[in-house]
This record gives sequence, C-alpha cells and structure tokens, in this order.
Amino acid sequence: MSKHNRLLLVALSIIVVAGLIIIPMNFNRYGLYILSQWAVMTIAAMGLNLTLGYAGQVSLAQGAFVGIGAYGAAILTTHGWPLIAALGLVIVICFVVGWLLGYPALRVQHHYLAFVTLAFSTLMFLVFRNESWLTNGIYGISNIPRPEVFGFPTRKPLPFYYLCLGSLGLVTLAMWWLIRSPWGRAFMALRENPIRAQSLGIDTRRYTLMAFAIGSVLGGIAGVLYAPLTQYVDPVPFNLQLSLDLLMMVIVGGSGFMLGPFLGAMIAVLLPEWLRFAEGYYLMLYAAAVIVLLIYSPSGILGILDRYLSSRRTQAASALRAAAQSKLEAAQ
Repeated sequence: MSKHNRLLLVALSIIVVAGLIIIPMNFNRYGLYILSQWAVMTIAAMGLNLTLGYAGQVSLAQGAFVGIGAYGAAILTTHGWPLIAALGLVIVICFVVGWLLGYPALRVQHHYLAFVTLAFSTLMFLVFRNESWLTNGIYGISNIPRPEVFGFPTRKPLPFYYLCLGSLGLVTLAMWWLIRSPWGRAFMALRENPIRAQSLGIDTRRYTLMAFAIGSVLGGIAGVLYAPLTQYVDPVPFNLQLSLDLLMMVIVGGSGFMLGPFLGAMIAVLLPEWLRFAEGYYLMLYAAAVIVLLIYSPSGILGILDRYLSSRRTQAASALRAAAQSKLEAAQ
C-alpha cells in the first residue's frame, strides 16, 4: 500500500469513527439500541471470521458462545458480581470450551465439522431452555443491571452505546494486531494448505485449537455485552438461527477480510431496518438483496472491492511493463 493510500485510509477511518461517536447523539432509544446491537454482533462475527475466514475451520457454534456469555453475565451480575468480573470468567469458560470444541477439527473437516458444531449449538440451546435451576428456563433472567465504567453509569442508552462502541474498538485493535502477527500468518497458512503449513514447521494442531478458542472468546464477549443491552435473557435468541446469522454476516461482508464482519453485521442488523418502508415486503427485499449479492460475488462485498483493486494493480503493472519494453526497443 502506497503512502498516499495509507493516509487516505487513516483519514477515512477517523471520519467513520467520529461519525459513530457524534451522529448517534441525536438518535432515539430504538436507534441507539440497533446501533448497540450492530456493535455487539460485529464482535461475535469477528470471532467467527477468525475461525472460518482466517483459519478455514467451519463452525455453526458461534451463537452458542454468545449465549454462554449472555447467560454468564446475566447470572453473575444479578447476583451482585460486577460486569468486568463476569467478563473475565466468561472469557476463561469460552476459551476452554472453544479449545475442547476444536478437537473434532483435528479429525474431520468441512461439512462433517459443521455437523459437530451444529450438535454443540443444539446442545447448548437445550441447556439454556431446560436447566431451570441455572438459567430459569423459558422464563429467562430479567432486571440485568448495566455497569458503571470508571464511575460513569451506563443505564441510559447513549452511554451504553458508547460502551459497546469502545469494546468494539478494543476488540478491533486486538484483532488487527493478531492478524498481522506470526499467529495470523500461521492461521492463513492453515486455511490455504494445512499439509504445506505443517511441512513449514507450523504446529497445525495447536493453531486449529487456538482459532476455535479465540473465536469462541469473542463470541462470549459479545454475549456479555448483549445481556445488559437487552436487560433480559431467554433461550430463544440463542438457537441455531443466531449462528446462521453470524455465518451470513461473515460471508456477506467478506470472509477473511478484516472489515468483513463490520459490513456483514451492517447488512444483517441495519438493512432490515432501512427496508421497513416496504412494510410487509421488507424481509423479502432483504433476502433478495443478499441472494443477488452472493450470486454476483460469493466472496462478499469486500470481495468485489478486492477484485477491482487487483484488476487495477494488474493493469498498472501491464502498463509499466509495456512502457519499459517500448523504451528497451527504442534503445536498441
């Protein structure tokens, strides 16, 4: 990336962040709820993007880890625990469970692995629904308190939105560092060709387990934010549909792209709201838009941009090569 393009990207990022901070100040409660939900779902989708997009491991269990995080936060905070302590415990639980869930990936791949993670997602939904002694069953857990951050309460919608946005910013920075670290390059090598990666000395077993564990942790973090966002948790939101929605966010935004989950979550969370002017037809329009996009670009929205930039670079390289050849012929 040239210096000019890098500066342009930094300037655009600053404008987007400033817009996300300033513009919502004029939103009503529902608008702030939708934006907060976008931030929470983006964090969960980033975890799945790491597991699927970078490490190449199919998972239909991400929604279950969001549920683990949400129930963990709901149970602990309603019993007097601070949210930060609940977050720490959820991170440990999701990391351990995600690590254990990664073991089937060492034996099976592709749709076989999808069935394993699907079974885990179904199991967790049944636990949320049937283990009333822990989760209160179908009645759920209500009156979940919102935390204070450095002495500032987040009970109102706008401060809590800023908490979700700040959490998204921290997770994004952590993911940006991880993808550009040797770990990130090992994940991508594992995705492209596990045998070649192993021949280069990469411990494919360990990195497969780490991909599941870290991705699961991000799902748990999203769940910890989801519980005080809604202030009520019941089993229904954490069925298989949530895992499929997160999978769609990653694929539509662009699997294996850093900004893919941001755009995917925007399509999944915000686009249905923008299409409500169509009244009863808005879900049909939403589904049609997603289908057309995936037919035209299976690699998602950022895949279109990536193909365009690759074409530009190829044309520029061809022009330089032609110019150099013309100069060489003229010199002869």
